[in-house]
Amino acid sequence: MSSKHLTAHSTESAASKPKPAVWSKQCQRYQKHKYFYLMLAPLIVYYLIFEYGPLYGVQIAFKDYMLRQGIWGSPWVGWKHFQYMFTLSPDFYKILSNTVIISLYQIVFGFPAPIILALLFNELRLKMFKRISQTISYLPHFLSWVVLGGMLITILSPTTGAVNILLGWFGIEPIYFLGDPKYFRFTLVLSSIWKEIGWGTIIYLAALAGIDLHLYEAARIDGANRWKQTIHITLPSIMYIIAILFIFKTGSILSAGFDQIFNLYNPAVYSVADILDTYVYRVGLTQLQYSFTTAVGLFKNIVAFSMVMMTNYIVKKMGQEGIL
Repeated sequence: MSSKHLTAHSTESAASKPKPAVWSKQCQRYQKHKYFYLMLAPLIVYYLIFEYGPLYGVQIAFKDYMLRQGIWGSPWVGWKHFQYMFTLSPDFYKILSNTVIISLYQIVFGFPAPIILALLFNELRLKMFKRISQTISYLPHFLSWVVLGGMLITILSPTTGAVNILLGWFGIEPIYFLGDPKYFRFTLVLSSIWKEIGWGTIIYLAALAGIDLHLYEAARIDGANRWKQTIHITLPSIMYIIAILFIFKTGSILSAGFDQIFNLYNPAVYSVADILDTYVYRVGLTQLQYSFTTAVGLFKNIVAFSMVMMTNYIVKKMGQEGIL
């Protein structure tokens, strides 16, 4: 028998030998860490029931849904509601434009805000002052927009609001922040930053705490001031977490914040404030157009998924770790 045949025969024999039981090893791992996996059970059950379970209702977007007949009994209509959304709906493109503009404002001005605040907190040396400042900054996060909306309506009132009274001291005419289309988006974005900026700093402060202090010592020896240390050490060290959060942020580009807008807007600012979420609520629940609004919601989710994948691809091409 030639050496070639011997090699082939030995290769086949090795391949025919039983491989290690990978499944057995996995079972041993599960058995070893069973309590850790048990802690995941409530989260898995939650997602199965409230996130994946309702996905069967997506088919409403392709049906003329009728309450009496239910989801399965309603007739199929194919792409009818999507065609109406893109060609016949008089409000869709205006509402889509409002959603994208408000989301872009929140990304451009709101996304860097917690990063800047975290860098400022990181420079504080008085621990007590740092803790108090941080606590004050993220307290608004724990208040719902129902409460904050009432506070803002009172504070920004053109007649009795504290802001307009202060502006009156400087000879400025009262401004209807929540009733004038020129100022509504500005008020919306600024109030959103005020509510969430402190909470967003928690993640960045945790990332800053993991930076090796020897890097700063070496930079100081080389003569780098605080600004150069921030640019060349701090920001590159937390760039991975910035990239991941930016990916998630772009995924919400068609979710401009239903709770906030619903509690602050009014018919006077519908032209600049009505977004997809409020439109779905108003048309879907008040006019009972469930199929059409499901189609709008499905379109929004598809765009969000596409934005996440595209941003993740760009981030990875730039040398950062993405989410996939």
